[in-house]
Amino acid sequence: MVSFESDYINGAHPEIIKRLTETNLEPLSGYGMDPYCESAKEKIRLAVGLEDADVEFLVGGTQTNAVIISTMLTGYEGVIAATTGHVSLHEAGAIEYTGHKVLELPQVNGKLVPEELRRFLKRFWSDGNHDHMTFPGMVYLSHPTEYGTLYTKQELTEISDICHEYQIPLFLDGARLGYGLMSRDIDLTLRDIAGLCDVFYIGGTKVGALCGEAVVFTKDNKPKQFVTCIKQRGALLAKGRLLGIQFDTLFTDDLYFRISRHAIDMAEKLKEIIRSHGLSLLLDSPTNQQFVILENEQLKKLQQKVAFSFWESYDDTHTVVRLATSWSTTEEDLRALDEALSC
Repeated sequence: MVSFESDYINGAHPEIIKRLTETNLEPLSGYGMDPYCESAKEKIRLAVGLEDADVEFLVGGTQTNAVIISTMLTGYEGVIAATTGHVSLHEAGAIEYTGHKVLELPQVNGKLVPEELRRFLKRFWSDGNHDHMTFPGMVYLSHPTEYGTLYTKQELTEISDICHEYQIPLFLDGARLGYGLMSRDIDLTLRDIAGLCDVFYIGGTKVGALCGEAVVFTKDNKPKQFVTCIKQRGALLAKGRLLGIQFDTLFTDDLYFRISRHAIDMAEKLKEIIRSHGLSLLLDSPTNQQFVILENEQLKKLQQKVAFSFWESYDDTHTVVRLATSWSTTEEDLRALDEALSC
């Protein structure tokens, strides 16, 4: 059985395992107060081009989204997201569990549309009853989106300008950020993102780490007592070294970007295989997630040899499935997929 089920089906990149093993018996302070965390933070600041950025490490994407949103919003505010946004669909109500409503807006190929955002904010503030409504206190984007699509520099700039006009922070979920940055179709750099967003995170869990996300506050806007807030929410890792060592490794010798580029190269070859078998893609994703339309009987046959994720029903006889490449995808994996589709 070959697996394209997700981009975190394997453990961690061998370089990370090597560093964890080498440092295993070093006695280090906990909760991120160790030299490896400090080194990783400095390397990330250099990469994003902000020497005064505040960087903190959390364990996973759901914890990161919930902590950032709940600490940056007041009690009467909600977060704006696309209807297909991760916090809207795939967080099991984690954001609402913190007491903050997700305010959904229409999407196009997974992306929030600047015009829709401006229209929503203008309508809210012109409503004479807005004191009785959930206030829009933040905009949430993911890049890549749930559909593997990317924001252009112009789109992100427009959204950033709208957020600044209405004085609300722009938060970018970068769980798969490496795969977005290394896409062949992107015109956004990591430094562009740091300049346009108020807070974002660099995903490790899906990009070569055992676990971990690096949160970057770009405008001296980290919530007060942020570490205390993380602990209150049960998301503070005592052995913070685990996160620091991993990100220190990922941001040494461009490892994060090199392994992300590999995933993109594998995804492009995967698309060629899909098309060579006469299959259709739901959309042309430029990143590592590919959404394939399969006839239902074909799906049943294929899943005996290939692991993939159900995505959505296409019609009564077809289903959309997701195949994801990653830093660990091999040429052998692709050949196995090709052979399975030939049967």
